[in-house]
Amino acid sequence: MPYGQVNVAPALGRRSLLAGAGGALMLAALPTAARAASTTTASAPTTTAAAGAARTSLVTQGTMLVHADLHNHTVASDGDGSPEAAFASMREAGLDVAALTDHATLFAIDGLSSSEWRTTGDLANAANDPGQFTAIRGFEWSHPLQGHINVWNTSDFADLWRAGSTGSLYRWLIGRPGGLASFNHPGREPGRFDNFSFNASARNQLVGLEMFNRTDDYLFEGWSSGMTSPLVACLNAGWRPGLTGVTDEHGTTWGFHEGKGRSGLWVTENTRAAVFEAMAARRSFATRVSGLRVDATANGVRMGGVLNVTSGDVRFLLDLDRGPAWDGKPLRIQVLRPGTSAPTVVDVIDTVNGRVTDFTVPLDAADGDWVVLRISDPSLANGTPGPAGHPCNDFGVAYTSPWWLRP
Repeated sequence: MPYGQVNVAPALGRRSLLAGAGGALMLAALPTAARAASTTTASAPTTTAAAGAARTSLVTQGTMLVHADLHNHTVASDGDGSPEAAFASMREAGLDVAALTDHATLFAIDGLSSSEWRTTGDLANAANDPGQFTAIRGFEWSHPLQGHINVWNTSDFADLWRAGSTGSLYRWLIGRPGGLASFNHPGREPGRFDNFSFNASARNQLVGLEMFNRTDDYLFEGWSSGMTSPLVACLNAGWRPGLTGVTDEHGTTWGFHEGKGRSGLWVTENTRAAVFEAMAARRSFATRVSGLRVDATANGVRMGGVLNVTSGDVRFLLDLDRGPAWDGKPLRIQVLRPGTSAPTVVDVIDTVNGRVTDFTVPLDAADGDWVVLRISDPSLANGTPGPAGHPCNDFGVAYTSPWWLRP
């Protein structure tokens, strides 16, 4: 949909506003610093593609893979680069889908103003190339204590004046039925989205949980300080997000980052409508390597779906490939289930790149209503490990979106 008709140049250097007499009073509103084998019916994009695997799934039909980065910043908030350059950079880098999501703070201090919001929409419309490259405008609702939440596909934005708490943001979002949102770098801010307090009316619109942000795996974020794994806390609370990875770029080289988070989306075509539909269906996976293809089914149900299972064996098919660069590379699949402070791993399966792995795991809804597959490189360590001896203390490569065992 149109994002706006007014072209207004973004303001530059607004950090200097904090030097005023009242600037110190506003510091609490600022975002915190970031931590160190089938034929599909869709046609593949013709833009420069990242090196890696083919875009056709070996376990499902009807969609194609697009590589996406849905969390990026510019000088419209606390980034360094001009928003006019961002979309071109991401397309040149080989991304198929890209979003600008500058911070929405309080009174636009180090965050989006209304004119910058309109400008970002104009830039996204100019860069958008249906069928080839999808450019999206969004914003990052940024509370210094409760956390940050990305929002896409809305005609306006909510800063801390309009929505000063997670609960009020959910109410704002519910009033915009097409809007979609994501929990960002989950667990970094101490309030953790009011401990992932659940709002059933907002559940369908909360479509993302960042598992990779920049170079970090958030599976055990805060665990060493006595906190619950964000994945466990979020899913056990009742939320049903897809899992994603993002660069959270604040510099000037948008898209050109090996080792930083990114997402795979399975779309019917590369358009805004199809991208948002895939996000809402949770047909996404999180990764931090370029060119990776991940698709998976459980009893024939694609990741992000609901299984008609209360108790019994569930057959998984996992399509995992990064192309010739990883030929023969040993990888590992961990089956994650609900736990208390950390996810329970009920099975570990060794595999190699380029293989469809077929395995069966007994699941019981009495043990919890979700299951996630984590793919790892067993030769490397997790930089933020969990409990001693936990199977996920190796290097995370990707996460599928969850399946749920109940409607």
